[in-house]
Amino acid sequence: MTAHRFMPAGPLTGRIRVPGDKSISHRALMFGALAVGRSRIKGLLEGEDVLATAAALRAMGATIARDGDEWIVDGVGVGGLLQPSQALDMGNSGTSTRLLMGLLASHGITAAFTGDASLSQRPMGRVIDPLSTMGASFTPSPGGTLPLMMEGMQPAVPISYRLPVASAQVKSAVLLAGLNTPGITSVIEPVPTRDHTERMLRGFGAELTVEEENGERVIRIHGPADLKPCDIDVPGDPSSAAFFAVAASIVPESDLVIENVGLNPTRDGIFRVLEQMGAAIERLDQREVGGEPVADLRIRHAPLNGIEVDPGIAPSMIDEFPVLFVAAALAKGTTVTRGLEELRVKESDRLAAMASALRVAGARVEENEDGLTIEGSGGTPLAGGGIVATHLDHRIAMSMAVAGIASEAGVEIDSAEPIATSFPNFLDLLAEAAS
Repeated sequence: MTAHRFMPAGPLTGRIRVPGDKSISHRALMFGALAVGRSRIKGLLEGEDVLATAAALRAMGATIARDGDEWIVDGVGVGGLLQPSQALDMGNSGTSTRLLMGLLASHGITAAFTGDASLSQRPMGRVIDPLSTMGASFTPSPGGTLPLMMEGMQPAVPISYRLPVASAQVKSAVLLAGLNTPGITSVIEPVPTRDHTERMLRGFGAELTVEEENGERVIRIHGPADLKPCDIDVPGDPSSAAFFAVAASIVPESDLVIENVGLNPTRDGIFRVLEQMGAAIERLDQREVGGEPVADLRIRHAPLNGIEVDPGIAPSMIDEFPVLFVAAALAKGTTVTRGLEELRVKESDRLAAMASALRVAGARVEENEDGLTIEGSGGTPLAGGGIVATHLDHRIAMSMAVAGIASEAGVEIDSAEPIATSFPNFLDLLAEAAS
C-alpha cells in the first residue's frame, strides 16, 4: 500500500467531466444490442464490469466497437441473439450476470455463465426463481451460484412478479425477459429502486408503463418489443460528481462546473442535502438523455450549516454519506445523520471508518449505532493529520482526499490505490480543478 498526502489546494475552478454511470453503461450496451440498427454511445464507463457485458453481447452476435470517444453498437433485434460458442465470462460483474440471465431467459439459447472467485460466491437464486416461472431452466453450482448453465424458453410465459426484496437487478432481469415474451410481463415493487431500466427501455421505444397502485409501483412491459436504435450520452456518475461538489462547496473562492451529471431522482440525494445545508448549486442546461435527467452542475463556495438529515433520503445517496460527513465537518453547527445501518456492511464499516478518519483530521465526531453526529468547524479549515486508515475502501480514500484539500496541514491516507477501482482519473481531475 502506498500512502498519499492530500495538501491544501487553491479554489476549484473550470469545467470537468466525471466518469460515466456504470448502471447506465451496462444497459446502453444491452439495449443497443437488442435494437435493429446502429446505436452510438458516448461517455461509456470503460471499466472491467462494463467490458464484460460488451464481450458477452459480441459472443451472441452483436457488433460492438470503439470509434474514437464513441462506442458503436450494431444490434440484432429482440429475439435475434445467437447461441454463444463458449461460456460467457462475467468477471466480477453481478449486474452483467443477472441482467443477461434475464435477457436470455426468453431466447431459445443455451448459455454457460462463469465469473471470478468473488462473483462465484454470490447467490443467483433471486433471479433464477422468477425466470424459471417464465419457462427458463437453470443448472447452477451448489448454493445457486456460478458457474451456471441456463436454457432459455421461446416463447416464454408472461408473469406478474412481486419483488420479495428491493432489487433493481431482479426487477431488470424480469423486464428484460419480458422484451421477447408475448403478452404483458409485470413487476410489482413495494419499495422503489433505481429506475434506469424503465427509463432507458422507453428511450429505445419499448411499450412500458409505470403506475402507482395501492402505494406500490407496478411496471408492465408489452412483448415482444421492437427496439429502435438510440444515441446515448451516458450521464456522469452522481456518486463520482459528489466528491467535487463537496470540495467546491468547502474550498473558498471555488467556482466549478461539473458537466453532464445524471440527476435521476433515485440517485441525486447528495445534491438535495447539500442545498439544504446552504450549498450554491445551479443546474445548467437541464435536459433528458436516453430517458435520464441530466444537467451541468455549477457549484460555488458557500458557507454550509449543520442540519438533521432526513433518514428517508438515505436510499438516494447511501454511497455519498462519507463525503457528506466531510461537508458536515466544515459546516456551522451540528449535523445529525440516522438510519444508516447499511453503511456498516459496505466495502468497509463506513460509519466507524469515517468517524475515525475525521477525528484524525481534526473534526469533532460522535459515532452512534446508525449514524454520525458531527460538530462543524464553522468553515475554519480542519487541522489535518494522518495516517488515515482507508480499509481499502475507495469512498473513504476519496472523501478524505477532499478533507485534505480543505485542511491546514493536509491529510495523509494509508493507500490511494483503491481509488482506481471506481474513479481511475480522480487524482488527475482533482489536480486539474485545483490548479
